[in-house]
Amino acid sequence: MYKKLNSSWQTFLSEELEKDYFLNLMQAVDEEYQNHTCFPPKDLIFSAFNHCDLNEVKVVIIGQDPYHGEGEANGLSFSVNDGVKIPPSLRNIYRELTDDLGAIFMPTSGNLEAWAKQGVLLLNATLSVRKDSPNSHKHLAWSRFTDAVIEKLASEKQQLVFLLWGSFAQKKGNKIDRNQHLVLESGHPSPMSANQGKWFGNKHFSQTNIYLASKGVQPIDWL
Repeated sequence: MYKKLNSSWQTFLSEELEKDYFLNLMQAVDEEYQNHTCFPPKDLIFSAFNHCDLNEVKVVIIGQDPYHGEGEANGLSFSVNDGVKIPPSLRNIYRELTDDLGAIFMPTSGNLEAWAKQGVLLLNATLSVRKDSPNSHKHLAWSRFTDAVIEKLASEKQQLVFLLWGSFAQKKGNKIDRNQHLVLESGHPSPMSANQGKWFGNKHFSQTNIYLASKGVQPIDWL
């Protein structure tokens, strides 16, 4: 699986990819896919990296684990395949995006590959899941790997934007140097959190673009 990882990430993460825990993780994931129906498809597990070259990374959005329904997950956090009904959390993301940017936006797809190709790393903490069983791969060592990715990005890159939505993402990103990067936090876009007033109005999309532009970096076309 990881042998097909984008070459820029292969080099950046070379030490991590050779550690015993990671090799054991790959074996455990392979066994899960052999014995159970798991998502995303095995060849899409590392799509977050393969659609977003290391040298292009501008923004990191941290999710929890992939969608667990048939045909939904495509390896990018909050993203689903074309033709899949847009999930509630992503509908709320789109609604905030529309309000924030003052745009008329009527999305027909929940596929966020266009964001990834502009430098948005859509990284789930856990990169695989059993069908119809959320957090079922939480016991695997995925979080150790994704923690290492976040730590290495935060320490070796400059002026990234980290979007931490919900307490889980905020805990995962609590070691990021706020003097080196822009870190924006809010409630999660899930209906429960959003309906409690913790999501809407955070204006993370416009704040991200203002920050990027101030650093001479091309802003993200979110629409």
